[in-house]
Amino acid sequence: MTNRAGIIDYTMGNLRSVQKAIESVGAEADIVSDPEDLKNYSHVILPGVGAFRDAIAELRKSGMAEAFIDMVKSGRPCLGVCLGLQLLFEKSFEEGEHTGLGLLKGDVVRFEPQEGLKIPHMGWNHLTIQRPDPLLEGIGESPCVYFVHSYHAQAADPHDVLATSDHGRPFVAAVGRENLRACQFHPEKSQAVGLKIYANFMRLS
Repeated sequence: MTNRAGIIDYTMGNLRSVQKAIESVGAEADIVSDPEDLKNYSHVILPGVGAFRDAIAELRKSGMAEAFIDMVKSGRPCLGVCLGLQLLFEKSFEEGEHTGLGLLKGDVVRFEPQEGLKIPHMGWNHLTIQRPDPLLEGIGESPCVYFVHSYHAQAADPHDVLATSDHGRPFVAAVGRENLRACQFHPEKSQAVGLKIYANFMRLS
């Protein structure tokens, strides 16, 4: 199977910008709306913007939730982006309590209000690499990436955390377990650093 990314379409992601970013690093990507088609791809990306509740409901309704879990279990490289990272966890407390995909242990919570702290967290911020991973190779020790989010994941297993950033206090910015990885930030909006991350992802096997 040649390397080709399937970008999951469940009506809640900036799909074309992700596709263009993958293509700009010399790889191929398709936007995929049929769960049955997902198994034809060597790499899978779960993007997302918007509310957790609506996203997880749409994923389950469309059959993409089960299809994505199957791809993770198959051992193929899988990447969550922004809301796509949050959906990997067990539970979110955004506008109630909602069950996620449960691929990683932990919860998704809102940033705690602090004087002078803007919510949502929006704009450029530095990453602090917590452990080496092929996804983050070659991006430097403290690269800047672009965030837009009001909620963040609290990973139950510290070893799942690849990188953190800081907004009032440290928070999870990237995670990884075996063939599954995810970024809270938007690589497609993070210029050269983000493109390097997508290039690294497409080289994973």
